[in-house]
Amino acid sequence: MKFIPYVLKTLRRHRARSLLTVTGSAVALFVYCFVAAVGGGLDELEDRAEGQQTLIAFQANKFCPATSHLPQDYDQQILKMTGVREVIPIQVFTNNCRASLDVVVFYGLPPKQLERARSFRLAAGDWNQFQQQQDAAVMGQAVASRRGVSIGDRFTIGELSVDVVAIFAADDRAEENYIYTHLDFLQRRQSQDRVGTVTQHEILLAEGADPLAVARQIDDTFRNGPVATDTRPKSAFQAKSLGDLTQVIEMTGYLGYACLGLILCLVATTTLMSVQDRVGEHAVLQTLGFSPPQVFRMVVSESLILSLMGGAVGVGLAMIALQTSHLAIGAEAVTIAVGPSLKLASSGLALAGMSGILAGLPPAWHAAQAEIVPALRQM
Repeated sequence: MKFIPYVLKTLRRHRARSLLTVTGSAVALFVYCFVAAVGGGLDELEDRAEGQQTLIAFQANKFCPATSHLPQDYDQQILKMTGVREVIPIQVFTNNCRASLDVVVFYGLPPKQLERARSFRLAAGDWNQFQQQQDAAVMGQAVASRRGVSIGDRFTIGELSVDVVAIFAADDRAEENYIYTHLDFLQRRQSQDRVGTVTQHEILLAEGADPLAVARQIDDTFRNGPVATDTRPKSAFQAKSLGDLTQVIEMTGYLGYACLGLILCLVATTTLMSVQDRVGEHAVLQTLGFSPPQVFRMVVSESLILSLMGGAVGVGLAMIALQTSHLAIGAEAVTIAVGPSLKLASSGLALAGMSGILAGLPPAWHAAQAEIVPALRQM
């Protein structure tokens, strides 16, 4: 690696060309990190849901929380079924059932059941005040940061207005995009009276219970009742809610391949131009004792350094942007958290390094195979 100082000096000598390449690589890696962060958020949501013994009962043939209305007293019948540990009636309000980058989701639950069913921790505020005040809300810190809300603020979205008395953090980043309030309050929100009905029932299963068997039992019980149910494991319910958004996210994965291609083209072009400008210089190095393999490694190193510099800038800026923006993508009251991670940063830098090596191979081969005498005559 004794030629690294020489490589760096060469890059400084062609500042404009090097800067353009680094900038292009940085932009490509920045986009890649955002695309990968969305895919990673979806994977995290699916993994967490699959690890839970939880069912969601929704009104059959309904797709948006605004249109699902189940009798609240279904919870007592479901609770008597074999394999059911607890049933939580939930009222849901969202400002947008369609895919959105800033969906706001309220969940109304009885406070005692909320405390047992959700594993979040208060970052600020007073839980006792939340229990005592009907129009109080506890807000996830991601949506609070995104909306600029603090403790004591009155938060209003559409016809719904709440006092934010606490802000919570959670290990599940998607959870931090929700707002929790009282079930009774959300049922009686302005211009509507949904007392006696809920959007969905969340069913917590006993250990060892068969989720699909319990789901079938629930749906069979209410098939001929006042309102039929569609009961699914939480992971399947979320997949159904996200619908086409999941396919769009999966398709954006191809954008990551496009970013890889862009980096390869940029770095390869720059390195090849550099090699062509320095054909005679490489010949002189060989006359001074540099072997063709050493010239080959030197050119690959130049390509690798350019790509890693761009990668470091792009990945670094993407991590900062993801950390400060608290982005979330949601549809039908299910949200996907989009945030930074060590795995994401590592994969971005690995992609930059791999691209740099691959892009450097053709020009490095060209430089190493150049004949010394003809090259010296071109000087």
